Amino acid sequence: MKGETSWVSHSFENIVRDFGGFNSYSELTDEGKNENTKVSVDLILPDDLLELILAYLPIASIFRVGCVCKRWNEIVSSRRFLWNFKHSLPKEPWYYMFTNSDEPIGYAFDPLFRKWYSIELPYIETSNWIFASSCGLVCFMDNNIRSELYVCNPITRYCRRLEELPVLKFSDYSAMAISVEKVSCCYNVSVVKSQQVPENFSQWEVSIHIYESETKTWATPLAEVLTGWRGGDDSVICNGVLFFLINSTEGGMPENRHGLVTYNLSGRLSHGPLMRGFVPVPCPLTCVRLMNLKEKLVMVGGIGKQDRQGIIKGIGIWLLNGKVWQEISRMPHKFFQGFGEFDDVFASSGSGDLVYIQSYGAPALLVFDFNLKQWKWSQKCPVTKRFPLQLFTGFSFEPRLEMEP
Repeated sequence: MKGETSWVSHSFENIVRDFGGFNSYSELTDEGKNENTKVSVDLILPDDLLELILAYLPIASIFRVGCVCKRWNEIVSSRRFLWNFKHSLPKEPWYYMFTNSDEPIGYAFDPLFRKWYSIELPYIETSNWIFASSCGLVCFMDNNIRSELYVCNPITRYCRRLEELPVLKFSDYSAMAISVEKVSCCYNVSVVKSQQVPENFSQWEVSIHIYESETKTWATPLAEVLTGWRGGDDSVICNGVLFFLINSTEGGMPENRHGLVTYNLSGRLSHGPLMRGFVPVPCPLTCVRLMNLKEKLVMVGGIGKQDRQGIIKGIGIWLLNGKVWQEISRMPHKFFQGFGEFDDVFASSGSGDLVYIQSYGAPALLVFDFNLKQWKWSQKCPVTKRFPLQLFTGFSFEPRLEMEP
């Protein structure tokens, strides 16, 4: 992985001090006969205890400690260490940003150390891809070809191409989501396809296609024709339920142009008409983005201006309770000014406690802490604007070592 050479190896004493533990043998004993005599804890800790300690370190620190000595490198490279890492505390999500140039340049932001690392994802040749992430795995699909899908671990760069689904090539709109089962590491990928019904502009066929990693097969559990609505471009899975956006095709009031519908993926339960689970958005919104924060559905949207179509006056964050949206926060004006009064498109994604919001026109990244209800800018991204029409996009993912597609 690029960027590792810039990480400085830590001594064991520094790592344990950062972790909140001991840094000398004299702190482990009550004898204290010679306060000037210090023995490295590394010499007295058995491998299994050292593995447990190292497994709770952040990803960047694990790469550092792997360079300290041969013993530590063997520990962090072992299967048992990966098992301990799998059962350690959840990791704060990183944000991966890249450009729309012919050779996309990508950098991942680590919110713990507030640093950017250069990461190259395989197969991505342009920025015109759809992304979804869950528990360390990222699924991405070419928005032009659509049937070309991959699942990848951005940290280890292990990648798998999924079985091709030709029917997706003929969709007008697509939304993708992925859900990973943490214990078994099996995953499901869902793609919501929307295709206009021939010779009937008001009707759209919406179908759900699901890939199961355990069987390596696709299934199409639902296909339904909607009148006056079509599938949107975003979806997410929370607690076995697929949520996806739908957009009105009949105009009308701005607050009625977007909505949300659900489909229960658990056990393929019998399902009534999609519109039975319709949830309207709380106010006129543009550029709606859905995300799973600790199995809770969170929505980020641009709040539209009534008198200026295509311009937003702010950005809000909502949490879905049942079928009611609870407003969590609105971007403070001083941060909104940092983006500028832009049009109605921006990138947003998140997991854990963090929501990332990114301007398409510049590498500006704003972070909202859902737990602390705090807004702050990230460190400036190393990627720079090279020509006027260059755009920036990205997605968030949880950094994990043990997840394999």
